[in-house]
Amino acid sequence: MNKVLIDCDPGIDDALALALAAGSPSLDVVGVTTVGGNVDLSLTTANALALREFLDMGDVPVTPGSAGALLGEAVRATRVHGTTGLGGAVLPAPQRGPSDGHAVDFIVDTLRAAPGEITLVAVGPLTNIALAVRREPRVVEWARELVIMGGSFTRGNSNPAAEFNMLADPEAAAIVFGAGWTVRMLGLDVTLSAVVTSDVLDRMRPLGKLAELLVPAAQFYGVVTAEGGPAIHDACAVAYVLDPSLFTCVPAVVNVETAGLYTRGMTVTDFKVSEQDANALVATSLDVKGFWELVLGAYGRLAGRLG
Repeated sequence: MNKVLIDCDPGIDDALALALAAGSPSLDVVGVTTVGGNVDLSLTTANALALREFLDMGDVPVTPGSAGALLGEAVRATRVHGTTGLGGAVLPAPQRGPSDGHAVDFIVDTLRAAPGEITLVAVGPLTNIALAVRREPRVVEWARELVIMGGSFTRGNSNPAAEFNMLADPEAAAIVFGAGWTVRMLGLDVTLSAVVTSDVLDRMRPLGKLAELLVPAAQFYGVVTAEGGPAIHDACAVAYVLDPSLFTCVPAVVNVETAGLYTRGMTVTDFKVSEQDANALVATSLDVKGFWELVLGAYGRLAGRLG
């Protein structure tokens, strides 16, 4: 049983990542924390609460965190995720509210209570993680691993140089990469191959109640064709925890650009380093067929539970 704490900003692909976690019996989700990112914190938290109930995640605590970046103005992605953050999916309003307290305290306290047992999975801006490191540097030792969806060694998506999660809070990302652990970085280089094709969409349609989330979310996210479609980036981070062999990862030193006029948020990646000197394992390729078998299998199990 892999224990995971998921820090997220739902967000369409965050929702699909949470669905993957909910449908995977080998994962124990010990908590969900939220951050402002794809949409404002009030919406990411409301979406996480709605998803907890819709996906039948039980009493998993949902704890809100940072509303904005450490420095600079907020960067949002409503153009991609819609005004609510969940695109075309409409979920019932949650009946239960969030946990008391702040995500940073929840992260620190949860890792302190179970050192070496819990993998941090961060699929939004890294503000909460950076503040947790600053609050208590020993979280670097207490976390079993840190797996992030973010960055790229080849391109950006918010601008030519930077991936969205990095651009949304470059200073936080710089703190996280410099904290002394090995960051498992699943960037655009692999996540852009995890695309919803018409075949994948056809396998989602019969999934009953779950399809009410999966299908409209995927279709809002981009045009789905037989050859390609929208990428469900964040699900890659959960998939890595479930089966790291789906990914080829290479040791590297990753530094985050915080001052560049055209390159702010860029993850500058140097592969010409020894494994001993690396601060990251950077994913360079994905077994796409194996990824979708894993994801759709989990969705199928979850759909059987939800009806």
